[in-house]
Amino acid sequence: MKKYLSLGIAFLGIGLLSAQSDQEKAASTVQENTIKSHIYFLADDLLEGRAAGTRGNKIAASYLANQLRSYGATPIPGTDTYYQTFDLVETAPPKNLKLSLNGTDFPLNAAFKMPAIDKSGEAIYLGYGSEKDFEGKALEGKVVVVLGGSSPNQDPGQMFRSSREKMERVKSSGAVGLVELVGFEQGMWTRIKHYLGSQTEVQEPGSIAEDESEMFHVWLNTNNNSGFENGKTISYAVKSDGQTKKIKSTQNVVGVIEGSDPKLKNEYVIYSAHYDHVGIGEPNAEGDSIYNGARDNAIGTTAVLSMAENLGKYPTKRSALFILFTAEEKGLLGSAYYADHPVIPLNQMSYCFNTDGGGYNDTSLATIIGLERTSAQALIEKGASTFGLKAIGDPAPEQGLFDRSDNVSFAQKGIPAPTYSTGFHSFDDEIFKYYHQASDEADSLDYDYLLKFYQGYVYTGRLIANTSDKLFWNAGDKYEDAGKALYGMK
Repeated sequence: MKKYLSLGIAFLGIGLLSAQSDQEKAASTVQENTIKSHIYFLADDLLEGRAAGTRGNKIAASYLANQLRSYGATPIPGTDTYYQTFDLVETAPPKNLKLSLNGTDFPLNAAFKMPAIDKSGEAIYLGYGSEKDFEGKALEGKVVVVLGGSSPNQDPGQMFRSSREKMERVKSSGAVGLVELVGFEQGMWTRIKHYLGSQTEVQEPGSIAEDESEMFHVWLNTNNNSGFENGKTISYAVKSDGQTKKIKSTQNVVGVIEGSDPKLKNEYVIYSAHYDHVGIGEPNAEGDSIYNGARDNAIGTTAVLSMAENLGKYPTKRSALFILFTAEEKGLLGSAYYADHPVIPLNQMSYCFNTDGGGYNDTSLATIIGLERTSAQALIEKGASTFGLKAIGDPAPEQGLFDRSDNVSFAQKGIPAPTYSTGFHSFDDEIFKYYHQASDEADSLDYDYLLKFYQGYVYTGRLIANTSDKLFWNAGDKYEDAGKALYGMK
């Protein structure tokens, strides 16, 4: 009799679990102490800022893999590992770099590309270096000098993008170097030098290819153009011992939880975030040189772990693919590598629910970059509002944020892929107080707010994974055609 009574209680328990709503399931597994334990560990000084290829990054990866294992996620299909390992080539800055224009030295410099070099010659000043500025100019063997960006008062992200375009024009013109004149306050310049001082790219199997070119590319931090006239020739001199390169190994962390529906389990929702940060940098006023990255992106990493814990207990109809990316701070390298080397075919990915951010300044919001771009908008808004947050779209479209996080590596392949971020309505002092700063510590976070944020994220993820609708780009989106090609849509 006791045996049958026990079986009856067990079946009743299963029935109660299955009767729970997605909202109740989301709320039941997201606990403040668990959130804190993840963030405090990932943002601990022990991990030394989690820079890709470092010991601290590998400690973080081990922690994440074991958390996925504990939640019941299985390793990469066909393997017994949660690590997708690949190599990076890291370029270290020159120890010595001297550059002068018209006899004036510019000591505040940072190199994108700098071979060992000692030469001088003619340069030409071309304003902002637009296509029109380049037209009709005889540039063979000369150095091109331009203003950074494409117009006044642009942010570093915009300037980096235009910088790549200018370098392509320089290469095709036969010029031998590009010098860009920028003007940043000291704090921002320090961060830019730190970024440029550790340039990194993915190294496919094989040795480092030696670049024999003497072409160079430098930013000079100056508040003026020294009176140079557009289209006029000036002189330059450059001397440097050149950049050095070394190979480092790093890893994405990947796990899978199978869906519950016999048909829909062949489709996957990607839950992703990058777990790396920028490592050790310039010390702040308090002497702290470890950039802990609590906001960027221990918060996002913890969102993925929260989703894994929930789905381990309450699987959804669609399967889940958890990807924690390395080397986002090096230029989205981890997500780009995964998108080019997927462990499950990309056309089985129905959605990518990425999370990333540099901070928050409004704890009534969840800011979703790309909210209005996919057919999941209503689900995302419902998920956030159920736990007291208002979902808003990109508050600063001019910043190009959609294409500056790991979601874009999947969007480019055609997979609908917004980024779910903590609430911000603008880039203000509250954001920059912590963004890529040593002050971004775990004890500076509002955990009452984060509890609601994670509950909304997990609930939204469940809604996306359980909907019977096919989720896709909204008509006219720039990635719609890529999506149609990926999924074989007419």
